Amino acid sequence: MEEGLEFCGTGRAVPEHILTNEDLCGMVETSDEWIQARTGIRERHICQGETLTDLTVLAARRAMEMAGISADQVGLCIVATITPHCATPSQACLVHEQLGLAQDCPAFDLNAGCTGFLYGLETMAALLPRQRRPYGLLIGGDVLSRVVDWTDRNTCVLFGDGAGAAVLAPSKAPWTCHLHTQGDGNIIWAHGLSLGQSAIHMEGQAVYRFAVETVPKCAMELAQQAQLPLEEVDWFVLHQANCRIVEAAARQMHQPKEKFYLNMQHYGNTSAASIPIALDEMNRAGMLKKGQKILSVGFGAGLTWGGALFTW
Repeated sequence: MEEGLEFCGTGRAVPEHILTNEDLCGMVETSDEWIQARTGIRERHICQGETLTDLTVLAARRAMEMAGISADQVGLCIVATITPHCATPSQACLVHEQLGLAQDCPAFDLNAGCTGFLYGLETMAALLPRQRRPYGLLIGGDVLSRVVDWTDRNTCVLFGDGAGAAVLAPSKAPWTCHLHTQGDGNIIWAHGLSLGQSAIHMEGQAVYRFAVETVPKCAMELAQQAQLPLEEVDWFVLHQANCRIVEAAARQMHQPKEKFYLNMQHYGNTSAASIPIALDEMNRAGMLKKGQKILSVGFGAGLTWGGALFTW
């Protein structure tokens, strides 16, 4: 167990336009019943004019406002994304510019698929104590509607757009993190936009098998390393991709499903944004209390997966 991070503020931003399952029925051969039964998703937010920069900056401002900090207090800015607004400058540099962060505040993007926010947490824990300013800004954001084939009913029903942010500070509170990679480009992939082959491709059953195996295993490894019984974890905040994956994890871990937060019914899979959006919803609803133990696990393209166990 190592020194880690304190969450000082959270924020989220999603596009105004909502695309429901009923709307999708007019675009592809599907049904609300079919989508909900297999994924738990009822609707998702889709950009219509907003950019990823709009979403990430707004989420960051809301997190900074909650934390009560100003731009000159941010010493590190990381954006986890697979859909940056442009190849260069990085999405983090665009956020840096919009927020007016200091020149000695490093800013860079991180691509670990849907596990990106968790990769970002551990990166922040390692780098932030070495910076000249006290707070870190970590954002997970994606506009997956840019890389979805809206004629493919197996994938277009799954994804949504959004951004979530956290203001973080170094902490001596217990911190446990595991990150994993299994290089495999055949299960989930999307070629670069410049190649003209941008659509997400996914082998759904392979992803499901991968997730139901790795998520509970990773969670139990984290708890074992932290010497914390799973029963003492207050909340499990998993990547919001599919309710069946979350339910399978709860069963395998022998934990009540009430401890597993779910919000994919309103957002779909927002990739790197899903965990910080969930944390912000819970935080603003008063569900997260100081001293609670939070266990978060994500999985995604790469293949990547990982988790963090921390005290709120």
